[in-house]
Amino acid sequence: MKSEERLHRVYLSLGSNLGRRRSLIRRAIELLSVRVGTVVRQSSLIETEPWGFESTHKFLNGAVLCETTLTPREVLTTTQQIERELGRKKPIGGQSPSATRRTNGTFPSNGEGRQYHDRPIDIDILLYDDLHVDEPDLKIPHPLMYEREFVMQPLNEIREDN
Repeated sequence: MKSEERLHRVYLSLGSNLGRRRSLIRRAIELLSVRVGTVVRQSSLIETEPWGFESTHKFLNGAVLCETTLTPREVLTTTQQIERELGRKKPIGGQSPSATRRTNGTFPSNGEGRQYHDRPIDIDILLYDDLHVDEPDLKIPHPLMYEREFVMQPLNEIREDN
C-alpha cells in the first residue's frame, strides 16, 4: 500500500495581457489543476495597467490556491512549462521568464532595456505553505507581492487566513 503524500498549499498569481486573456487564464487554471494539484480556491479576475513597463495592453489578473504534492522546484518547473505551452516566449537575450523578474531591488534587462514585457500568460508562485525559499530563480514568498495591488487584491480574496 502506498503511503499518502503530504498535501502542500501553494498560492499562485496569474496574469495575461496578450491574446484571449480570459481564455488563457482559464486554460492555465485547467492545466494547473491537472499538473500541480487540485484548485481549491480561485479569485475573480481584475483588469489592471501593466506594472514595470509601458504597454497599451491591459492585464487580467487573478490568483488560485492549489493543494499539491509537488515540491516548490517542481511547481516552478511545471508553471514555466504551462507558460511556454500557452505561448510565453523567452525574452530577447535568451533569459528565462523567471530570470527577468526583479531580485535584490534591481530590474535585470532583457537586452532591449525593458525589464518586463507583454505576455500571453504569467504564473508566479506567491506562497507555499509557510516555507521561505531564497534561490537565484525561486523566491518564496514572492519578494514583490506586497508592492503589487494586482497581486494582493486577488490573493486576499482567496487567502484562508483572512
